[in-house]
This record gives sequence, structure tokens and C-alpha cells, in this order.
Amino acid sequence: MENNLLQRINELAKKKKTEGLTPEEQAEQKKLYKIYLGDIRAQFDKTLDNVSVENKDGSVVPFKEAYKKKK
Repeated sequence: MENNLLQRINELAKKKKTEGLTPEEQAEQKKLYKIYLGDIRAQFDKTLDNVSVENKDGSVVPFKEAYKKKK
């Protein structure tokens, strides 16, 4: 995650609390939050790729395979 992205998010959050944001800044903040949350979700997804679950029978399966949503 880019450091300047976090800095800008923090700048806009601080400005929002003190003096408010212009409509352009609100749109920028919304866009930056969307990027930030996408990065967090991607990191979490990669973490789950490295997690395994041991079943009661002793077999070990990847987490994503163990908890797949049934359609």
C-alpha cells in the first residue's frame, strides 16, 4: 500500500473534522477509501491462502476449500 495514499486519506479526514470538505474532496476521499479497502481485502485474501483447517478426521484442507459457500 502506498504511503502517500494513506497520507492523503489522513489529510482529508483531518480537514473533514476541522473545516469540512468540498464536493471534489469528498469524491476524492470516497475514491481513496475504495482503493484502500480493496487493498486490505486483497491482503486478507492472500493471508487466507496460507491458512489450513484440520478436520475432525485428521485431514488438513485449505481454509477457502473448507469454508466454500455452497450454491
